[in-house]
Amino acid sequence: MPDSKSDVDLEFSTLLYEERDGVAWVTLNRPERHNAFDLTMAEEFHRLWTTLRHRDSVRCVVLTGSGDKAFCTGIDRDAQVPQPSSPFMVDDPGVALGPKTADLWKPVIAAVNGMACGGAFYLLGECEFLIAAEHATFFDPHVSYGMVMAYEAVHLAQRMPHGELARLALLGTAERMTARRAYEIGFVSEVVPDNAALLTAAEHAARTIAECQPSAIEGTVRAIWAARELAKGQALGLAPHLVQLGNISAERQAELFAARPKGGGWRAR
Repeated sequence: MPDSKSDVDLEFSTLLYEERDGVAWVTLNRPERHNAFDLTMAEEFHRLWTTLRHRDSVRCVVLTGSGDKAFCTGIDRDAQVPQPSSPFMVDDPGVALGPKTADLWKPVIAAVNGMACGGAFYLLGECEFLIAAEHATFFDPHVSYGMVMAYEAVHLAQRMPHGELARLALLGTAERMTARRAYEIGFVSEVVPDNAALLTAAEHAARTIAECQPSAIEGTVRAIWAARELAKGQALGLAPHLVQLGNISAERQAELFAARPKGGGWRAR
């Protein structure tokens, strides 16, 4: 029996997991289904996020997909999802996919390596930022198949302009947003030439984050999401508590300031 939740064995049937230098590398591993998620993957994602809450060796997460064709194409069309008989209750396995839903405030970077559509936005909507390979594309197929794009729209409304979201949602499978266009509207923070460069860029960002004081990083993540989800007054009311909880001592801050690189050490983006 494991001694604590941090000792849980992170082995999965639909995800690949690797941990090094404070960074957890998580890969959706159903390339034969374009990394579409099924009920097993949804359960494994929720188990992963809740376990990482207790795993102090992990300070940042990189999330990507197997292969070079798809990051994730939403729910597997063959997945059978039993529904309650009441119209007032819906079982949606997608709601268990995201890290914030599991109360994980360690930063998650998405490295988008191909198509991302439909239920992929449950995941992307709860990541800190996205880096994309040049060939990555984004679209949503719901309306093309007579379905309402609802949960995905709520996630994306926080991350892209209204008109861009409306176009992506309403044109369905007839149009795909390129990585370059996603960068232009601020949905993607960086575009790189290929998957090799994608992993390099993600590793640079993740290792930089992992080298920082965890409480400062997690408090900052919490503040960013509070600003996004709460009214301004509510978020500002939370800010002093996050500062008090996350700041290291003044003495330690001075040590880090004195040790900072002189005359450079930064990367232009």
